[in-house]
Amino acid sequence: MQTEPDAQGAAEQAGLQTIRIVLADDHAVVRSGLRMLLDAESDFEVVAEAGDLESAQRYVRGHHPAVLILDLNMPGGSSLEAIPAIRENSPETQIVVLTMQQEPAFARHALSAGAIGYVLKEAADEELVEAVRRAANGESYLNPRLGARLASEPLPGPPDDLSEREVDVLRLIALGHTNAEIAERLYLSVRTVETHRAHIQQKLSLSSRAELVRYALQRGLISAS
Repeated sequence: MQTEPDAQGAAEQAGLQTIRIVLADDHAVVRSGLRMLLDAESDFEVVAEAGDLESAQRYVRGHHPAVLILDLNMPGGSSLEAIPAIRENSPETQIVVLTMQQEPAFARHALSAGAIGYVLKEAADEELVEAVRRAANGESYLNPRLGARLASEPLPGPPDDLSEREVDVLRLIALGHTNAEIAERLYLSVRTVETHRAHIQQKLSLSSRAELVRYALQRGLISAS
């Protein structure tokens, strides 16, 4: 009696290269639905499922998948802030963000952090398979409606010649974080944070934390509430 080939076997028979995937979403029901969608593709193989950010990072380190599908709202930390570290630890893994966040700012942040795809959960049935396949080929994918909104909005440039990373550091300084805490949040060394801080103070001609807080408030980098 001949048995049906599994997904990987079918992909190999068809001459396709199997795309290994780690699926990270904190809702088991959502993961189950996405798994069914992905398993229907003969050249896709979901090698692990994660319900929190730490597990997602661990599975990526262990499996080195071609694609990580990453929910933005995961327990265990900020998915957006984790993207650069995931890419650094597993450069061969492309990241497709899957989210309910429809604001262009989130898409811009995710893509600038190192994600290659941005898919809205409401459109996952139509878009996720294409986004994963493109990501595995090193091609980007952005939800078309969000892409149109991004194209129509002016790019928010960092103020006063600060780099985007310096703005990130300044925002955390203004919120009261120590250099060590900033280093941990941004996945940088303490020495790098100190260098960024020195550059910020030099560019802005400000020295005290109170002056930096005032500047951050005036530029809308933090809120007064």
